[in-house]
Amino acid sequence: MSSTPRPPRPGSPPRRAARQLRRAFDTRRHRLRGPLARPLDRSRSRARAAAALALLLALAVSVGGALLAHRAAVRTAAADRARLTPVEATVLATERPTATPGAHWSGDSRERATVRAGWTAPDGQPHTGTVEVRRTVAAGSTVTLLVDPGGRPHDAPPSAVGLAVEAVCFGLAGFAALGTGVYGALALRLRVLDRRADRAWAQSWARHEPLWSGRTANSPGGPQDD
Repeated sequence: MSSTPRPPRPGSPPRRAARQLRRAFDTRRHRLRGPLARPLDRSRSRARAAAALALLLALAVSVGGALLAHRAAVRTAAADRARLTPVEATVLATERPTATPGAHWSGDSRERATVRAGWTAPDGQPHTGTVEVRRTVAAGSTVTLLVDPGGRPHDAPPSAVGLAVEAVCFGLAGFAALGTGVYGALALRLRVLDRRADRAWAQSWARHEPLWSGRTANSPGGPQDD
């Protein structure tokens, strides 16, 4: 059998995360098991741990904001449904139908038409105006409109699915924005630490290299006195 030692297997993500936390908080056990960990290494671990906590906080804020926005939108939609009344309107004249921008992607492939119609408001007052319908209609036909107590037409409130999709998009957009900020802050912090490590390495090399290499101040190529 071969006596060649096998390379150590990489630790699992939980173990790596625990190692980063031990290094970040400089526990006594980690100092004993990892005496070569430098202060800069612990600073890097603290920066990564802080970024992970910030991402968790950003996720919580995004989810909470999306839930609050969804709750407010649901209340607004319910209030609109309560105050809007469906009425039958008679088409007086039609215009050339036009395709709605983005209708193909929204799943509404039907053309919309602008028509002039007349209807009776909930208070009994007659109204006429220009409205937009989701299908091509002929003069004299009837369409259903949603009007407020004053008789003015309004669009239908969004459905429950539409409100849920809006809330999810709102939460994802918020988390993406916050996550980008956290990633940028972490990258900036790690860059500062890397530059500090480069300067420390250069200073240590200049101080110790002449000693272990055998060069002295008087030897050729050694450091010269000012």
